[in-house]
Amino acid sequence: MSTDDGTLRIMARQATVPMTIVIGKDDYLASRSIRECREKALRVHPDAELVDVDAASDDRYAFEEAVGPSLFSSVSIVTVSNLAYADEGLRDSMVDFCRSARGGTDGRRDSESVVIARHDGGAKGRGVVNALVKAGAVKVAVPDLTKPEAQLNFVLRCFERRRKRVTPEAAQQLVAVLGDSVGELAAMCEQLCDDFPCDPLGVDTVSDYLTANPRMTGFAVADKAMSGNAGLAVSAARDAVAQGVQPLALIGALAMTLRTMAKVSAIREGTLSASEAGLRPWAVTKATRQLRGWTSEG
Repeated sequence: MSTDDGTLRIMARQATVPMTIVIGKDDYLASRSIRECREKALRVHPDAELVDVDAASDDRYAFEEAVGPSLFSSVSIVTVSNLAYADEGLRDSMVDFCRSARGGTDGRRDSESVVIARHDGGAKGRGVVNALVKAGAVKVAVPDLTKPEAQLNFVLRCFERRRKRVTPEAAQQLVAVLGDSVGELAAMCEQLCDDFPCDPLGVDTVSDYLTANPRMTGFAVADKAMSGNAGLAVSAARDAVAQGVQPLALIGALAMTLRTMAKVSAIREGTLSASEAGLRPWAVTKATRQLRGWTSEG
């Protein structure tokens, strides 16, 4: 590595904030901010070990072990959740880390590790945040998107991040339909940017897309899969994940649907009684309809 490269690397490390506190109630926006902070730290420390600490259950010793060197790496990127519930010992340890990590007059820090903490913005644990900021931590505020105007600005920024434009009417339509869920709203903006090259994106395109892609639940995906239409099921699964449905929820819905179908099949064959199956009448009717074209072996 040349002298210039080494100097740039040292400057980048000195510019890395030792502790960032992400503050805000919205889980999606907070998670995104934490992810961005982590990615920034990884660009400076690509070999760093990623460690999670839960302030609601872990103590100061768990934190000190997390920020210290390990067998895998001398540097850690530590994510601390539930900062509001940190006890006095953990708070003091985090304050000490901030003070020592700020570095001396020569710019050298006692530890190169990076800490990213999450606080929900409530009154509880506000003293912890104040103490950490005084010791050198930096606050990153997650915007409050409860008002339509803030949601509209969020949509516009989502398109700007992808270097695309959206008409005000189209943005309003997105907020009207998905404004109560920031995760779904962001996912739909991303999906629209991926699926349509038009710039700006108009309200007609958005309205048609929202109509063709209603909110998808795990059970709706399972129903399409059980109907035997694989293509439709895959498309529905894609929409569900884009709208914020967790993959584990999809698996659970598929498993429950298959289990119900197996029970109804057993009832029809006489190997299981209706009372033993414990199914509601509507569930039996639905599963009976889904069983058409299926065999017991299938």
